[in-house]
Amino acid sequence: MSIVDTLSTITAQGTSDIFIVAGRELTYKLHGRMYTIGESRLMPGDCAQLISEIYALADNREMTRLTENGDDDFSFAIKGVARFRINAYKQRGSLSAVIRVITFHIPQPDELGIPEKIITLSEKKKGLVLITGPAGSGKSTTLACMVDHINSTRESHIITLEDPLEYLHPHKKSIVSQREVISDTDSYLTALRASLRQSPDVILLGEMRDSDTISVAMTAAETGHLVLSTLHTVGAANTIERIIDAFPPNQQHQIYIQLSMVLQAVVSQQLLPTVDGKIVPAFEIMTLNPAIRTNIREKKIQSIDSVIDTSSQEGMISMNTSLLNLLKEGKISEKTAFAFTTNAENLTNKIYYANKNSADAPAQAAKPEKRGILW
Repeated sequence: MSIVDTLSTITAQGTSDIFIVAGRELTYKLHGRMYTIGESRLMPGDCAQLISEIYALADNREMTRLTENGDDDFSFAIKGVARFRINAYKQRGSLSAVIRVITFHIPQPDELGIPEKIITLSEKKKGLVLITGPAGSGKSTTLACMVDHINSTRESHIITLEDPLEYLHPHKKSIVSQREVISDTDSYLTALRASLRQSPDVILLGEMRDSDTISVAMTAAETGHLVLSTLHTVGAANTIERIIDAFPPNQQHQIYIQLSMVLQAVVSQQLLPTVDGKIVPAFEIMTLNPAIRTNIREKKIQSIDSVIDTSSQEGMISMNTSLLNLLKEGKISEKTAFAFTTNAENLTNKIYYANKNSADAPAQAAKPEKRGILW
C-alpha cells in the first residue's frame, strides 16, 4: 500500500496522530488510544522509505535539515484527504516521524464543544488573549476557530505566524496573511517584529517561546493590536507565572505591571477520555476584571484561582467546575476528573457539595476524606 493510500485509510477513521517508529508497527492514535496496522514491525529501512515518500509529497522537500540536525517540522496536504503536520526526527540512529492530522475545513466550534464565550474573545480590538494547555489539547484548533470568526465577521488584516502552518484560512471579510517559520521567515521573533510594520489588526503567534518573543507580543498588544497566542500551561495562574519566570528577576516587576494592563483573557483547555471511549474538552476561562488586574499588578497570583471560582456571573469558569460539570453529565468518570485536576482538594469539595445539594443525594452524606476520592 502506498503512503498516500495508507494516510487516506487512517485519516478516514478520525485519527489525530500517526507514528512511524522503528521496532513498532505503524501506529495511530484515535480518541486517545493507540492502534496498530498490520503485524509487521517497521525496520529502520521501512521508516526511512516511508519518510522519504512523505518528503516527496511535501513538494519534494529536501531532507537535509533532518539528516544534519536530527529534526524537521513541516506540513503538506493530500488533495481530498487532509493536511498533515509532520515532525521528523532521528532516534537510535534511525528516522522516525509523528504526523498530526489536520482537516481541510475549519471545524465549527459547537462541533468540538468550544463555548461561544471563548470564540467571542476574538471580538476584542486589542490586548493579549492566550489559549493554553498541554500538547495535543486542541489549542491550534481553538485559535483557528477564533481567527475564522474574525475573518467572517469584520474587515481586518490578520497575520498568522506559525511553525508549521496548520489550518489554511481563505480571505473572507478580512485579509489573512499566513507566514511559516523557516519557509517564510527566519524565526517567530523576526516575523513578529516585522508584522508591526505590516498594518495588522490581529496577530496570531503560534507560540510564545522566550522572553524576547513575549516582550514584543506584549508591546504589540499594548499598542492597539489583538494578539492571540499559546503556552503549554494548565491554568491561568500557572500561565501568568510562566510568563513572569521567562524574564530575569530585574525585569519581572515591570512585566507584572505590563501584563496586568495588556492581558485580556486566558483560556486553558484539556482533552479528556469519556466513559464511552471518545474525548471531550474541558475549559477554564479567565477574563480580566479589576480584581484580577490588581492581583497581577500586586503579584498575588495565588489569589487568582479563587477570583475565577467566584466570578461565574462574569462568564468565568474554573477547570474544576468544568470537570465537575462533565462528571455530573455522566461524560467522564470520577477517576478521570481527578487525573486531570490541578487541585484535588478543591475538586473533592466541589463534588461533596454538589452531592449534598442534589435532590437525589442521601441526607446523611458525609464529607469525604482526601484519600476517599479516586485520584
